[in-house]
Formats: sequence, structure tokens, C-alpha cells
Amino acid sequence: MAKAATRVLTAHVPVPLAEKVDQMADRLERSRGWIMKQALSSWIALEEERDRLTQEALADVDAGRVIDHQAVQAWAERLDADEPLPVPR
Repeated sequence: MAKAATRVLTAHVPVPLAEKVDQMADRLERSRGWIMKQALSSWIALEEERDRLTQEALADVDAGRVIDHQAVQAWAERLDADEPLPVPR
């Protein structure tokens, strides 16, 4: 199997964070680089999903698919009432 091309990225991190990475690497019996790749991959996936959801929400706003602020506020204020309001749509 061919090896994927790689690049070295360098970052200065606080010592306590670096120590946690070292501890995690020891506990999982993995290299520090492996831990960093996992962390970076997870963070990028999270940010990509956040961006996708933001773009989706902006498209909803552009299309007029919004809920009136006053309706949401009235609903929220009645959440602890004996008969709360239905979820605004």
C-alpha cells in the first residue's frame, strides 16, 4: 500500500496541554503524532459540520423559513406553566 504524502505542522501549545497529549499517548500506547492527527481530524470535522449547518440556516433565512422572535419568547416564558404553549413553527 502506498504511503500518503504528509507535511509537518508546528504549533506552540501550553505545557499543560502538551503534557495531557503525552499522557494520552502513553495511556493509549500510541504516538504523540497519532494523538495530534486524531484531534485535528476531529476538530476539522466538527468545524466543517458547523459551517454546513450555518450555511443551511442562512439558506432558511434567505428563503423566509424563520420563526418570529416574539412567538419564541412567549413560548419560552410559558415553559414552566401548567399549560405551556405549543412549540412555535
